[in-house]
Amino acid sequence: MKNIGQSRRAVLFGVMATLLSLSIAGASNAATKPQKTGDKMKPPVVRETATFAAGCFWSMEAIFKQLKGIEKVEPGYSGGKLVKPSYDQVETGNTGHAEALNITYDPKTISYKDLLEVLLTVRNPTTLDKQGNDEGSQYRSVIFYRNDEQRKATEEMFKKINDSKIWKSAIVTTIQPYRMFYRAEDYHFDYYRLHPNQSYCKFVIAPEIEEFRKKFKSKLKK
Repeated sequence: MKNIGQSRRAVLFGVMATLLSLSIAGASNAATKPQKTGDKMKPPVVRETATFAAGCFWSMEAIFKQLKGIEKVEPGYSGGKLVKPSYDQVETGNTGHAEALNITYDPKTISYKDLLEVLLTVRNPTTLDKQGNDEGSQYRSVIFYRNDEQRKATEEMFKKINDSKIWKSAIVTTIQPYRMFYRAEDYHFDYYRLHPNQSYCKFVIAPEIEEFRKKFKSKLKK
């Protein structure tokens, strides 16, 4: 019985060695196999994210969703230390968070600088902790850059806007590295579209959107 067991093990090891050898050879052939002339490899889909804060996110969401190349806009909270803050907590102005947006976009259709131009000309970047009648640190204006390219693009756009004298005062929007973004409660999503007759939407957001659409007509989705 001992000899039979040893024989079985020897056969098993031999089979395993053969399979391993075939597997390695197959992998090597697959790795070195040239592409057929007619084969076409689809380029990877590239999407990027911009994170901005500039006052009420209901208004910001309604504006950025209308731009070509924008795939997703999420309202939320960023810039503070409190983990998973609620809207009520952020609105106290004591969390360090600001109402913000995560904007997912196709860089082949719209650039980061395009997004900055919209943000810095439609929203007022010269008022500290204030946007229109909304006041408090939760309404401050911040660019949360995710890499050096975004930081450099922001600095260049600040200079361009300041030099153009679009605003009477200099930009006070801060530039900070992205840390964390907390998604807002579901009822904040698509708020303007769902509540067009709500007083804030009707008398504050609607006029802003009308001005935005006139200025950026060529960049709007059809």
